[in-house]
Amino acid sequence: MGVRGPVVRRVVPGTSAGYNEQDSHNLVTGAAFRGRALQTSGPMPHHFQPDSARPSGPASRPLRRRFLRWGGGAFLLLLPVLLLTVPAEPRETEAVLPDPEAAWVDSVLASLSLEEKAGQLIMPWVMGDFAPEGSANHQRLVELVRDRKIGGFIVSVGTPSDVALKTNVFQRMADVPLLVAADLETGAGFRFRGAVHLPGLHDLGGATMLPSLMALGAARDRGLAWEAGRITALEARAVGVHVPFAPVLDVNSNPENPIINTRSLGEDPELVAELGACFVAGMQSHGGLATGKHFPGHGDTETDSHLALPVIRLGQDRLRAVELVPFQRAIDAGIQGIMTAHIALPGITEDDRLPATLSRNVMTGLLREEMGFQGLIFSDALDMNAIDQLYGREEAAVQAILAGVDVLLMPPDPSAAIRGVVGAVRDGRISESRLDASVRRILEAKARAGLHQERTVDAEAVHQVVGIPEHEALAREMAERSLVLLRNERDLLPLAGSPGASVLSVTYRRDNDLMAGRAFDRELGRTYRQVTSRTAGRSTGRSDYDALLADARGRDLVVVSAHVTAVSYSGSVAAPPELARFVQELGRIGVPHVVVSFGSPYLLAEFPDVRAYLLAWSGSGASQVAAARALLGQVPVQGTSPTRIPPRAEIGAGLSLGSARGPWSGVAGGGESRPGEGPPEACRGRL
Repeated sequence: MGVRGPVVRRVVPGTSAGYNEQDSHNLVTGAAFRGRALQTSGPMPHHFQPDSARPSGPASRPLRRRFLRWGGGAFLLLLPVLLLTVPAEPRETEAVLPDPEAAWVDSVLASLSLEEKAGQLIMPWVMGDFAPEGSANHQRLVELVRDRKIGGFIVSVGTPSDVALKTNVFQRMADVPLLVAADLETGAGFRFRGAVHLPGLHDLGGATMLPSLMALGAARDRGLAWEAGRITALEARAVGVHVPFAPVLDVNSNPENPIINTRSLGEDPELVAELGACFVAGMQSHGGLATGKHFPGHGDTETDSHLALPVIRLGQDRLRAVELVPFQRAIDAGIQGIMTAHIALPGITEDDRLPATLSRNVMTGLLREEMGFQGLIFSDALDMNAIDQLYGREEAAVQAILAGVDVLLMPPDPSAAIRGVVGAVRDGRISESRLDASVRRILEAKARAGLHQERTVDAEAVHQVVGIPEHEALAREMAERSLVLLRNERDLLPLAGSPGASVLSVTYRRDNDLMAGRAFDRELGRTYRQVTSRTAGRSTGRSDYDALLADARGRDLVVVSAHVTAVSYSGSVAAPPELARFVQELGRIGVPHVVVSFGSPYLLAEFPDVRAYLLAWSGSGASQVAAARALLGQVPVQGTSPTRIPPRAEIGAGLSLGSARGPWSGVAGGGESRPGEGPPEACRGRL
């Protein structure tokens, strides 16, 4: 059975016909709650009433939509009557804390000054690197924690040991425990792996790097999605991170999207919703605060919000049918965090150029009041150009809080953000009760994470949890089950694997992606004695490709590994014309060739007549090894594409290679199952 939220009851206008109420199950708490349908009569929703007219207290919270204000105008548009159920019992995000935790929250909140309350909203960016005492990086964080009283920080790249030590140092320094976050979309290895010693290119190891989320979409296995959430949470908590910013719940419906791409689970809203809910369940049942992003949906854009403000012209019907489906499912499953999107939604936001992050219609009206989310709302990074180039740094913070945001992520000037919020409270623009509501949610998240009892981690135990063989085996399982074969002309695959064959392996990568192709070529070299490795990149010119083409003549096989991925500030996920020409010329001169995409699956449009085309989805070590073994027929290929891939492939496309495997059994790589553990029944089996 799929992962479902509360049962929808549809009431036909003018009749009482509708489906009966039914129990629905919350994956995170394991508790059943009863859904109830709402009536359309009643007072105007709170987000259209003046502050003085709004009732207070949780019992008075508006629950579902009746009206939606368009474009900041003065009129209200009556929507068709589509009634969603609301849990009679509180979700996990609304659950009342046990008395000791509630008392701690009340005590801390009462002790904070106005400036300290504003500080709790701030989550600046810090490196996870080794920063000796007295260094500029160390002193910056000392000032933020000790003097500005920030509520937490988002930690970027570092080794697991350095991150654990850094979080411990500053947890001990803070008056109030810090809530620590990190972008861990593909596991803790997304930020806490990749240290390479130069010039020998020695991989120094680190946390587990999982394949991309779209790889999970291709595997279509609920249990693997749950395991991805579990592994991510365990490794994050081991190094002192409480909020792994994952999963991405965007529906990637636009192949030209330069920033989401394989970060999404796919293009089918139901697939994204099912797998997303299981990822959330795995993460939150193992101590992580899951955060769905980027609300209300960043999948249908051709603009990178790091560079400019994307404008998405979608009507409300389309939003509800596509973009909002995974978010609503995650909310119904008890997700505790949502991250905003810096996108403009003309006709829905109050102004056509107003980012959703700063829109009360979106953050409060839609997310809180209509969809029923009561957890933490994190802004996306406020230093992105979609916000920072359009608004003053104090004003951006103020507008985000007025919209309904709780945590101000990565403000470019944390002190200015604090000044802005404090000034707005003193001027009456933000009520102190509004500020208190966000601070209380933040403190409650800290209490649920157990930080009121123990805020540091055992740095000597990191190696017992992070990057362990069990987790690496699961990463390999995910990588192998996600492989998708879209072209195999003249049955080129599986390769014969003749040891004496002459093989040219060309890896296209970013200049700083030093490990791209290394694991793949090493694995090919276990079979072929003559593997010549070459690299290409953005700076590779036509003459260089001509030299590669000359080298390719007379080869038995050419393998092109394309590491074209969605990277912030790049603005594009297209293959460069010279690479596309090189692949096309391989076909023209008749050299057997394979293209393996270790990133964007949409490259097929650049060379639609390629001899063989395999999707491996990410450049992780596990994905590289899985792809090489698949080419040689050593592992079966059975994944199906979770997205359309022009010009020919539809959702669900994929050629089988080798013997079929059944649904994942819960045991990876021949290992032993964990007694008493594993995903709940709703998160088992393939879609």
